[in-house]
Amino acid sequence: MIVNNNIKEIQSLMKDIKKQGKTIGIVPTMGALHAGHMSLVKKAKENCDFIFVSVFVNPTQFGEGEDFDKYPRTLQADLDKCEEEGVDLVFTPTNEIMYGEGYSTYIEALNISQILEGAVRPIHFRGVCTVCTKLFNISMADYGFFGQKDYQQVAVLKKMVRELNAPIELVMCPIIRDTDNLALSSRNVYLSPEERARALFINQGLFAAKEAFDKGEKDINVLRKILTDTILKGKPDHVDYIDIFDRNTLEKAKDVNNAVILIAAKYGSTRLIDNMEL
Repeated sequence: MIVNNNIKEIQSLMKDIKKQGKTIGIVPTMGALHAGHMSLVKKAKENCDFIFVSVFVNPTQFGEGEDFDKYPRTLQADLDKCEEEGVDLVFTPTNEIMYGEGYSTYIEALNISQILEGAVRPIHFRGVCTVCTKLFNISMADYGFFGQKDYQQVAVLKKMVRELNAPIELVMCPIIRDTDNLALSSRNVYLSPEERARALFINQGLFAAKEAFDKGEKDINVLRKILTDTILKGKPDHVDYIDIFDRNTLEKAKDVNNAVILIAAKYGSTRLIDNMEL
């Protein structure tokens, strides 16, 4: 497994890989890798010849007062997991490598990036779009693999790729859940046992609404009530949104056709997101 943070060397290698007719799959991460990340690597291996993983806590997607400084950084453990899973190359840049002095070029996908997460975290998706564009260019990847947990992120990036005619196809992979059904997240380590117990009402609400839908309940207001009543039993310390949205526009859904449940709430100081398609 190659571990490198020299962009020119990596791009030269990627050109050689392309000349060999091999397909390249990228899994962009911020490290602190868990089973959810590794499921993306496995999916990439099923579809691509060369697997490129980036480990970079991207400062441009964190706003003021967010957890950039305390975001978990476990590089050696991440490298061990990547090697065990058969990753071909891990890109481990520094802030200086990715954003040199005087850096001033950013990419935004408007509208879809300004609601939900974008409304709460105004610069977040600008940072995501910018860093992912840079990673796509560095890796020259044919496919990019992202987790469904970051549902809006995938929607924003797909819009960006489509509208910029980027030569990469993005693949959304299923949420991986822990044994107690909490969606796996690097931020879960911040939760105290009491906060985690309350956070479990998120997935209980998701599954309750999905079960009612699957049994034939199509009244969206009934489903919203089941969802919110269940989650609020866990007494989140703050709720940014709990609702049902249109999968394509991410606007509030008027009916259950093509709908997705999206949730963002805080337990203690830890902000969790989750979702489920109906």
